Amino acid sequence: MKKELPKSMEQLLSKVREVFKEDSQIAETFERCYTNTLDTTVKRLEDGSTYVITGDIPAMWLRDSVAQIRPYLMLAKEDQEIGDLIAGLVKRQFLYINIDPYANAFNEEANGNCWEKDETEMGPWIWERKYEIDSLCYPVQLAYLFWKNTGRVDHLDADFVQGVRKILDVFETEMYHEEKSSYRFVRRNSFFTDTLSRDGKGALVKSGVGLIWSGFRPSDDACVYGYLIPSNMFAVVILEYISELSKIVPKLKELGEKAAQMAKMVRAAIEEYGVTVVGGVGKAYAYEVDGFGQYHFMDDANVPSLLSMEYLGYEPMDQKVAENTRKVILSEINPYYYRGEQAKGIGSPHTPVEYIWHISMAMEGLTAKSKEEKYEVIQRMIATDGGTGLMHEGFHVADPTKYTREWFSWANAMFCELVLQYCGYEVLK
Repeated sequence: MKKELPKSMEQLLSKVREVFKEDSQIAETFERCYTNTLDTTVKRLEDGSTYVITGDIPAMWLRDSVAQIRPYLMLAKEDQEIGDLIAGLVKRQFLYINIDPYANAFNEEANGNCWEKDETEMGPWIWERKYEIDSLCYPVQLAYLFWKNTGRVDHLDADFVQGVRKILDVFETEMYHEEKSSYRFVRRNSFFTDTLSRDGKGALVKSGVGLIWSGFRPSDDACVYGYLIPSNMFAVVILEYISELSKIVPKLKELGEKAAQMAKMVRAAIEEYGVTVVGGVGKAYAYEVDGFGQYHFMDDANVPSLLSMEYLGYEPMDQKVAENTRKVILSEINPYYYRGEQAKGIGSPHTPVEYIWHISMAMEGLTAKSKEEKYEVIQRMIATDGGTGLMHEGFHVADPTKYTREWFSWANAMFCELVLQYCGYEVLK
């Protein structure tokens, strides 16, 4: 028996069907993807919190769980049940951050399950302990956007304040990773992308330049250079969010002032150390830098990415640099941009060569300037679902029936957000 949908969702689906009445496949795929996350990945727990698995892996990633739930923010103001579900996710995320702000993925309970027996400070709650800046940014983003879109503040409780303090402490420490950080991560008998060099400390960076060090990318792959520019951009945005939230949460006042100063520092460092020159194009943002002058130019499908800077809310000092960056990462200058008869778009070193990700395709559409471009991307995504009616992680540029991860809720959510944007629905920022 088909599960009865909330009235708010039925109304939204009806509006999407009306917009795409001449192309029912888009509306049908949207409905399948939009309902899939709530049906298959979300679990309300007895303590009132919400646990969200990524899909085919029985663990909750701080990053993925926010991205999976984000398209439902548009319903949360009018739908109390969906609002409570999102508030519950914020509660669960900050419970985890207060357990260990260096971990990226957690178990539903303290059962000791994990991806691997890694050499780092593991605990029974932790599924994986890859330190990534974005894993700390996403929960703050959700807390802020939930407030913006509903006016609710009940999720901004003592655990939230404590978690924000831990996030700022980590960011402050990791600005001086070489001298101050005790974080280490070693995975034996693995690919080099799954472990950190120098006995788990990672590649050498220049401390004190104003950038925040990250061990891993949002793909969960190790950084080549420790200053990951898209993640530092995201950090600037959420630090500014903390500053704004401090005006409505008295206990955040001191932390808000600290966050505002940190945001200015990181932004200045991005613009000084994160900009390079790409031959024939001009100045553009690098993907990673080390503070000594070395940089890595590319973009990855996972968010935060250089492609997503506008979507995340980062405002560049020079708009021309952002325009140049978009131009080159959506070309073969980016080593992970692939083009074939079936599709074109950005992939990732996390998946095989010539595999494009639906997440990056959706991001290309979400940041496109015209509705025509957005519609063209939606059609490309529909045409590359491998006949499943759902989105995937990566698929082969010449054969969409060859794909990784049959069930990947984040990709479904990104497709839904693009369709909703095309229909005139936006998450308030």
